[in-house]
Amino acid sequence: MAQDYSINPAPDTRPLGDHSADWRMVMLALAAIVAGAGGALGAWLLLRLIALATNLFWFGGVSTATTDIGASHVGLWVLAIPAIGSVIVGLMARFGSEKIRGHGIPEAIEAILYGESRLSLKVAILKPLSSAISIGSGGPFGAEGPIIMTGGAIGSLFAQCFRLSAAERKTLLVAGAAAGMTGIFGTPLAAILLAVEVLLFEWKPRSFVPVAIAVLVSFALRQLLLDHGPLFPMATSLPFSGGVAGMALALGGVIGLEAALLSSCLYRIEDLFHRLPIHWMWWPALGGVAVGIGGWIDMRVLGAGYGNIQLLLDGAFTLKMIALLLVVKAAVWLVALGSGTSGGVLAPLLILGGATGALLGHFLPGPMGFWAMAGMGAMMSGAMRAPLTGALFAAELTGQFNALPVLMAASIGAYGISVLVMRRSILTEKIARRGRHILQEYTVDPLDFMQAGQIMTHNPQTLRGAMQLREASAFFAQSAKHRSYPVVDEDQRLLGLVSRSDALRWRVEGASSVQTLAEVVSDASQPFARARSPIGEVADLMVETGIGRIPIVEDDSARVIGILSRHDLLKARSTTRGAERR
Repeated sequence: MAQDYSINPAPDTRPLGDHSADWRMVMLALAAIVAGAGGALGAWLLLRLIALATNLFWFGGVSTATTDIGASHVGLWVLAIPAIGSVIVGLMARFGSEKIRGHGIPEAIEAILYGESRLSLKVAILKPLSSAISIGSGGPFGAEGPIIMTGGAIGSLFAQCFRLSAAERKTLLVAGAAAGMTGIFGTPLAAILLAVEVLLFEWKPRSFVPVAIAVLVSFALRQLLLDHGPLFPMATSLPFSGGVAGMALALGGVIGLEAALLSSCLYRIEDLFHRLPIHWMWWPALGGVAVGIGGWIDMRVLGAGYGNIQLLLDGAFTLKMIALLLVVKAAVWLVALGSGTSGGVLAPLLILGGATGALLGHFLPGPMGFWAMAGMGAMMSGAMRAPLTGALFAAELTGQFNALPVLMAASIGAYGISVLVMRRSILTEKIARRGRHILQEYTVDPLDFMQAGQIMTHNPQTLRGAMQLREASAFFAQSAKHRSYPVVDEDQRLLGLVSRSDALRWRVEGASSVQTLAEVVSDASQPFARARSPIGEVADLMVETGIGRIPIVEDDSARVIGILSRHDLLKARSTTRGAERR
């Protein structure tokens, strides 16, 4: 008797549609409410922890009131305080969890792509705590990377309480991450776009709807917990014109080169730390020394520096002050982040992009703060490879939605130059160095939209059900070109499949040579597909059955009209890819 396949013999035959969403999306949307609330509360807690750490380190008091490190008067202690905080972070990473090192977003991406979207409770607790100590002691970082990791951990932990697939856990992880970013910056649209451009690696209703709901929940709670309105309000703008857009595009190109230079320098510095003959636990302390020296030169480079962003947008800095901020902030941030401490990249990138925009804005028409805003969006776009997020993020931060066309021009310029001169972004280079390839280009897989009838071999060779086993054995021994063939009746209806291994088994088992193929395959459940079946489902059927040639039958009569092989699947993919190159 032929092999018995204990599977559904045909691929999923549900009606084809534009999307794959089902009612589980509603369940994920309800769960996203919890993830959104967790992200908002996590953002509030992180900001309070940063304020507490700042007051302890720089003012010697216990308070969660927001303070400016530049207002402290600690003398030469400015050289030691960042190093002390970095030592604490190093100890937490060494004896707590090594995953708290870095700026959070690469770790979240790696968990999504390679860790089945599972994050631990230890990371959810230690990441915000270590980041608060790092930033509060003067580390030149922002809170967005840590809150993305923390919010993602909240979403992942909640998902792990239920029987969900890895894809569904990813949705809730990203929902929590986007909610956390919204809680910090109050930028719901940009948070959703960041999820799509950087974290989700897909564009599906199943993930988009829950992420959007989580972000809206976080935005609503943020207005109760933190603040209303734009985080960095800006009063003046520049009317759109072709000339302004052209200048913004050129500005974006310059900042795209700067983004590539910053990424290259960061990982060169990280390589230098890896060559040190000391345990990595002590690397953040060395980075803290560099931060202390930078703070001694210019106190404005310490901490998240949100005040600097506002002053750049207000046009309150002189040319010399901007240049000093740009150089020293870049130096201390690169060294500190390269040392493996805990902190984010977005706020420093905003400052560096804003400083570059303001610097060039001295020689461009219009308010200097306007070009600082354009520089911020461009830097986020070029460094993180998220042009839509960069433009909208700058608009939401400042409330200048009328400047979106110019911001888009700057973001496109930075993005275009960045992808040409830099193979990996500042977020993905770390993952690539661990031997893992990431592609941030989304296309429709031909296996998902092409159907079996489009690429099958028509009128395939079949074997008659009346053929005796001795004839079939002779056929496989002498003239068969393939490993398996469909068996059909007089009306070409499918009876089953026989293969070369079946013929060998008949000989070994001593099956009656006068038996017919119809007698040995008629009671077996055999795999087949229909002409309208997506070829991705046929590929899944091949994997499940181990059969490399699947008969294609008519819907009503079950007549064999074609056959689909592994070679046909590969040819379909190759043809699609070739269309891009020819």
